[in-house]
Amino acid sequence: MRTFLTAFAAGAATVLAFAPAGLFPLALLTFAALVHFWSAASPRRAFWTGYAFGLGLFGAGVSWVYVSLHNFGGMPLPLAALATALFCAFLALFPAAAGWLQARIPMPPAARAGFAIPAAWILLEWLRGWIFTGFPWLSAGYSAVGWPLQGYAPLVGVYGLSFLTVSLAGLAWLTLRKPRALVVAMFIAVLGGGEALRRVEWTEPFGEPFSVALLQGNIEQDLKFRPERYPPILETYARLAEPTRAKLIVLPETAIPRFYDRIEPEYLVRLEAIARRNGGDLLLGVPYRSATGEYFNTVVSLGSAPRQGYHKSHLVPFGEFIPPGFDWVLEVLQIPLSDFSRGSLEQPPISAAGQRIAVNVCYEDAFGDEIARRLPEATLLVNVSNVAWFGDSLAPAQHLQIAQLRAIETGRAHLAATNTGITAAIDRDGRVIARLPQFSEGRLEVSAQGYGGWTPYARTLDWPVVAVSLLILAGAALVARRASSR
Repeated sequence: MRTFLTAFAAGAATVLAFAPAGLFPLALLTFAALVHFWSAASPRRAFWTGYAFGLGLFGAGVSWVYVSLHNFGGMPLPLAALATALFCAFLALFPAAAGWLQARIPMPPAARAGFAIPAAWILLEWLRGWIFTGFPWLSAGYSAVGWPLQGYAPLVGVYGLSFLTVSLAGLAWLTLRKPRALVVAMFIAVLGGGEALRRVEWTEPFGEPFSVALLQGNIEQDLKFRPERYPPILETYARLAEPTRAKLIVLPETAIPRFYDRIEPEYLVRLEAIARRNGGDLLLGVPYRSATGEYFNTVVSLGSAPRQGYHKSHLVPFGEFIPPGFDWVLEVLQIPLSDFSRGSLEQPPISAAGQRIAVNVCYEDAFGDEIARRLPEATLLVNVSNVAWFGDSLAPAQHLQIAQLRAIETGRAHLAATNTGITAAIDRDGRVIARLPQFSEGRLEVSAQGYGGWTPYARTLDWPVVAVSLLILAGAALVARRASSR
């Protein structure tokens, strides 16, 4: 029992390695503890220690789901608490399965710590980001943002960083267990290589720097869809937009809480006139209703360029669409616009403000391969979000860290306009140029730069890391089988 409690505590402590604390070395210690638990464990024991670690990690790291279910979704407290607990319990199955998988293959401790455990972890982490539309939150690689290891991101993406993080933890465990010069040298070489790679410029500037204004309306989530709040919301965003001379103005996700075809035409003309006065364009987050009755979570452009739009394609289960067989959830949750349709995966970038903008909405930027597929056409990444659903929790800071890694992976600046925060401008190296404080109304004005070209990751996506992980485990299993047959 003590082992499982320690594993649970290690998983919970790992959350401090992610934003907002950002204590990456702590991840090396906690994963080293997990490597220790798994080093000589049976498959059954490795499964349960992995499950305890996962419960701690997700219980502490994504329990903010409760806030959206209860505080804003109207779900009764006991049911919201149960749903959150079940969600975290489900996510914990993935670290558990990784523990079981690596324990099934006999191998020396050094090979297990440095290769097999990282490979198993990454395969299940990748699966978690895909199954049931995916939930890649708290992938281990995100903890490397701002540290030397992030230099590998343009090469191998977030799952490659996860592999390296867990592998470094394995090397740390080997060093503590029996110090060896070779292991220490490998540890230092990996970190040194990452630091050197941080100085490589994988992409080149596209056009001249241009001015950007990111608007943060700070509209209370529980009041946003009340009819009497509609006129003040319109005035808030018009008031924030009118003083700026920025070439690109960005409003948050569903900034205007009314279908696009029901917004007063004179208001859209007013916003468009602001953008044209500046010789640029404005991006507006708004629900969109098609002629066939479908509705989309959409961003439309207004201004000097022809009107264009992007329909969100990767929707949030239960928040934006109801999976088949779960219609009864609508009777429990009180979430407006909770059954959007999916936009096409092949939508071109929006041409605005002299750039080709890959727009993504809310947690779409958590899927690195989907963002990277927009390259090399896209010269700029823009995310619009309404993280007010999660209140004053860890979610906004974690989301910003995810956006930072998308910028590094693609070699593109990433602009994030949110309702209540964190509104920020991120350069291609993942550095936050500027940000607004949370839960305050404001306008963030910065100078941004577009970029062109490829990063290696944008060409290959996640497949090389997944393939290498599969080969490591398959090769180790083959060697073990031949050894046993002898």
